[in-house]
Amino acid sequence: MIIIRRIGILTGGGDAPGLNAVIKGIVTVLTKAGIEVYGLKDGWKGALDGQGKVLELKDVENIQGLGGTILGSSRTNIPKIENGFTMVEETMNRLNLDGLIAIGGDDTLGVAAELNRRGFNVIGVPKTIDNDLPLTDYTFGYDTAINIATEAIDRLHTTSLSHSKSMVVEVMGRTAGWIAMGAGLAGGADMILVPEFPKSIDEICDVVKKRRESGKPYTMIVVSEGFQLLGVEETKVDEVDAFGHIKLDDRKIAERIAEELKKRIGESCRTTVLGFIQRGGAPSAYDRNLGLKFGVKAAELARDNQFGYMVALRGTEIEKVELENISHKLKLVDEEYYKLAEDLL
Repeated sequence: MIIIRRIGILTGGGDAPGLNAVIKGIVTVLTKAGIEVYGLKDGWKGALDGQGKVLELKDVENIQGLGGTILGSSRTNIPKIENGFTMVEETMNRLNLDGLIAIGGDDTLGVAAELNRRGFNVIGVPKTIDNDLPLTDYTFGYDTAINIATEAIDRLHTTSLSHSKSMVVEVMGRTAGWIAMGAGLAGGADMILVPEFPKSIDEICDVVKKRRESGKPYTMIVVSEGFQLLGVEETKVDEVDAFGHIKLDDRKIAERIAEELKKRIGESCRTTVLGFIQRGGAPSAYDRNLGLKFGVKAAELARDNQFGYMVALRGTEIEKVELENISHKLKLVDEEYYKLAEDLL
């Protein structure tokens, strides 16, 4: 067992409200334990080039309420870079890092898990507004995202009612529909469309038409960006990011649904794509507290030389789970939850 003197931390992937709270928790606990914290700049990019700075207590004072990440982020994919893992190891040795805490989603933690398999001292902290990481009940950022989306849906109801026009609201969610489900239920959506449960355009048209026939002035549809619309030719999108994910910016699922509703049944729709607004700005109180708890637990594991784990929320407790078990797995909306939503709508 080595003596822990210096730990590196990084934030990878998309920003999420609560990241700075995690950083504060880590720096506070480790600094008070006499362990220096080196913040790597721009995620795994910093793990390659070593750019960053030593973080002191003054650097993290009151940052728990700030959005984004003071360390910066990127979608650098270590396995796709020639000798990438060797370069990370060399950087860690050059910076005299005894271990690394990686804060991120599926892609970031997948790299962390591979580093762990290669013998690096790594601890993972789960981060995604999509709430789709397994082994943890919630990830920080999700609560803020659904609160922002719910407020938007609430506001859009008034416009829809005033003009008797249906609305298609697109929220984030590439492969998992947790944001659409959480915000759609809370915001009183009339239809929630998620990637896990594809629907045909005919099914959507049928719901909207029946509402009109029953005297309802509009239909509020909430759709995940990754929803599969059956019965309509898919828009081809070739551009991918560093991890091979198709970029959905040009897919415009909300617009496609609105266009088809107009064409097939004459339904006049407006569309709203919430986009990055869902993950920007100050985190909710819940996400601040969850981030702080995750940061403290991760720091305690590093301090006690317990590497190879990810911190996780189980019920009301913050626990450790094997980092190996998190890699490239997703937590999807299950049929029971989806049926509950359909029964309530």
